[in-house]
Amino acid sequence: MMHVVKRKEMPLAQMMAIRIGIIVLALVVCGIITTFMTGLNPVDVYATMCKGAFGTQRKVWILLQETAILLCVSLALTPAFRMKFWNLGGEGQILMGALASAACMILVGDKLPAALLILLMLVTSLAAGGIWALIPAVFKARWNTNETLFTLMMNYVATQLVAFFVIVWETPKGSGQIGIINQSTEAGWFPQLAGQKYLLNILLVALLTIAMHVYLNYTKHGYEISVVGESPNTARYVGIKVNKVIIRTLLLSGAVCGFAGLLLVGGTNHTLTTTISGGRGFTAVMVAWLAGFDPLIMVGSSLLLKFMGSGAGEISTIYGLNQSFGDILTGIILFFIIGTEFFIQYKLVMSKKEAKSNA
Repeated sequence: MMHVVKRKEMPLAQMMAIRIGIIVLALVVCGIITTFMTGLNPVDVYATMCKGAFGTQRKVWILLQETAILLCVSLALTPAFRMKFWNLGGEGQILMGALASAACMILVGDKLPAALLILLMLVTSLAAGGIWALIPAVFKARWNTNETLFTLMMNYVATQLVAFFVIVWETPKGSGQIGIINQSTEAGWFPQLAGQKYLLNILLVALLTIAMHVYLNYTKHGYEISVVGESPNTARYVGIKVNKVIIRTLLLSGAVCGFAGLLLVGGTNHTLTTTISGGRGFTAVMVAWLAGFDPLIMVGSSLLLKFMGSGAGEISTIYGLNQSFGDILTGIILFFIIGTEFFIQYKLVMSKKEAKSNA
């Protein structure tokens, strides 16, 4: 009776108006559910969510830092996704970058000057993340393997590698954890800017966002990624070496994930655990998709997800609710947003035969 048809490109102003309207509708629905299930005033609940994210200067910096790391991973996955290479290995690539950075801090932290040590951490983390993404890229390019399963399985291998080295470097022995690396010397720790621990991370990701936007939209490599994503056969016909583009793009994707690992170890946590990536490799898939794989729009989608996460935790604490209730509200809002993106891109039309019979 009905089928899905892709819409013509919608004006930006109209798309933004639809998105804002849907978010307002989602908030109304969440308010009704909140009142029905808890008896609380939804306005007070939303105010508490805002307080959880922006209530103090420290909370604001933490929110911006978390947004920056999530945005960094989303930027890493975007080139591969634009090429329709479904890289679900962000978690493993982050872990490998973090492992490389931690190894430099532990093994040569007391032997190199601070600037040279951080430079070595940068190079090794980019290389580790890039190599981890290169492996499934080569198999895809040469033997057309399923990149979704391959990259997903690589996450588990990376987790076990990190677990192995955590035991090797554990402090104290038998604790099962490394603890804060170079706590007394702070070797390999990123310097603070303007007295703020997270400012350097935020600035680096801001520069990376601009660079990725330019790379994807205004360079030959970005054009080749788009063409391969639309049709590999067309790309071959116009002279693009598809296998080369796949390998090059995944090297970039993995290297930026490795960079996120560096930010976590050198700039934020100063330690290494199997959970340091915190699920960002999977959450970043949603961020990238919600933004339509546009690096600039990803800033907003990353902030939205982190804001809702912080707010959900706050209402659970203040009102003594189960943590799952905050997650329910977050899920409802995301459901509305995702549904909106579908109907912005596509529309349901009645088939011609059905229309004639009705006439």
